[in-house]
Amino acid sequence: MPEGHTVHRIARQMALDLVGRPLAVSSPQGRFAAGAARLDGRTMTSATAVGKQLFATFDSGDVLRVHLGLYGAWDLYGDVSPLGDGARARSSLGAPRVRPGAVMDAQPSTRRLRMGEAESVLMVDQDAWPPPPIGQVRVRLDSGTVVADLRGPTACEVLTADEAALVRDRLGPDPQTVDDVDAAGQVVVDRVTRRNVAVGQLLMDQSVVAGIGNIYRAELLFRARLDPWTPGRRVPADVVRAIWQDWARLLADGIRDGLILTREDLDAAGRAAALHDPTLRHWVYGRGGLPCRVCGTPVLVEEMATRKLYRCPRCQT
Repeated sequence: MPEGHTVHRIARQMALDLVGRPLAVSSPQGRFAAGAARLDGRTMTSATAVGKQLFATFDSGDVLRVHLGLYGAWDLYGDVSPLGDGARARSSLGAPRVRPGAVMDAQPSTRRLRMGEAESVLMVDQDAWPPPPIGQVRVRLDSGTVVADLRGPTACEVLTADEAALVRDRLGPDPQTVDDVDAAGQVVVDRVTRRNVAVGQLLMDQSVVAGIGNIYRAELLFRARLDPWTPGRRVPADVVRAIWQDWARLLADGIRDGLILTREDLDAAGRAAALHDPTLRHWVYGRGGLPCRVCGTPVLVEEMATRKLYRCPRCQT
């Protein structure tokens, strides 16, 4: 499932390429026809992320809310802007596991950007504009120079401003959107330490803290050397606060890099290698049965609330 850094990158991409422009909004698949008609011709005024949810506001006051879920992805075509450092954005924001890290210079109408669990760039027919929808496209946003296609989301709906505010209020703090990081951290501390639920489950609860998914959960708990099965009320407040601060740093890194790299032991060469090789990026996530990078004990794979949980039984005690 795409985690918080991906959705923030999508929001920033939309802010660059769609905000401030009147959009032709359609639903090629047909399932979002009524919502598309409500937004068609309106100007997007902002695009923001809170945790795993995207909120795109239009000049009518309506808000397009999107949750990618397990399989959702955005495909962007056309003159897609760089997200940073003068480099072209990578071409897809969403769930598909495609070759990550590829960057390609090309004419505007030859590029396809997919944004989701991984990002990739592909070539498309430069003679076809706008490009024909690929697969079951729930909603298409067309600025004339950039097209954004949404496929496979868990949620895609048009809300009023008040309805969108209610959804946001149900979410836990997101380090990228709060005004006071320390005060928000205290909110997380209170929500974790007052409950008898396993801390590994609480970190995945979007009403406790927004944006953490399976990868970040596993890595944050390993970096804290904390057993995921520890009840929240037994975790010291200073440990929860340190996890929140670590989450703020890792989220910012993920937004910048477009991927999750959580190993702080890498030198410059090791980091460069990890940017191209996903197997080098994490301490425990995805490494079930392999030796812990710290102590050599085989990493365990368990199930917690129907999701896979990775931990080192020796380091995380």
